[in-house]
Amino acid sequence: MTLSTTLETSLIAWILAATATFLMGISKAGLKGLSIFNVTLLALAFGARKSTGLIIPLLIVGDIFAVIYYNRHTQWKYILKFLPWMLGGILLGAFIGKDLPESEFKLGMVIVIFISLGVLVWWDKRKSTHIPTHWLFAGPIGIMAGICTMIGNLAGAFTNIFFLAMRLPKNEFVGTAAWLFFITNLFKLPFHIFVWKTITWETLLIDIKLLPAIFLGLLTGVMVVKMITEKNYKRFILIVTAIGAIAILFK
Repeated sequence: MTLSTTLETSLIAWILAATATFLMGISKAGLKGLSIFNVTLLALAFGARKSTGLIIPLLIVGDIFAVIYYNRHTQWKYILKFLPWMLGGILLGAFIGKDLPESEFKLGMVIVIFISLGVLVWWDKRKSTHIPTHWLFAGPIGIMAGICTMIGNLAGAFTNIFFLAMRLPKNEFVGTAAWLFFITNLFKLPFHIFVWKTITWETLLIDIKLLPAIFLGLLTGVMVVKMITEKNYKRFILIVTAIGAIAILFK
């Protein structure tokens, strides 16, 4: 059964995709922490491998909005410190993920999701105020972020740790992360088009149909970014994402 056939006959797939894309827009507008949730829903809707390419154009749309809206807050010195390591991780991830069978690819995504969840929980429970800023800290975190973003679009947990280590205020955090992900998502495009072949005319048509959801999410995110706190939804995201990750294995 082709992807288009599956989507035409599955209302649930469209609901999952629209919800994921809406949350993606909210995340890109400044409410960080939803990337794991987005990836899980899209993988459930479209399959693990296809969803990795399907999500990239939508992420870039959100990135364009974010870099325009938060551009004045961007701290380029931190991007230049972190970006080379992350690009190296993307290259490594492209090599690792190219020939993985679907079952192993699903397992890899689940592992990445749970690693990301673990990192988020660890950071939340960490009491120490001392965070290393040496390149030996940025290097491994950047490489891991690159691998995770290439294989499963799940670099958020690792980039969050790095930017938190730099003690960036909220707006600088969002603006700097926006440019970092815009650059890295553009860097990933050729691999998804020519190497993995997960971006096709068919997936782009699906992306076009999902654009209203991301635009609505972007507008919603801008309106609530100053009102909502992560504490209100963090536990919900962690629990639902863990359930979704397990469900990927049985899809």
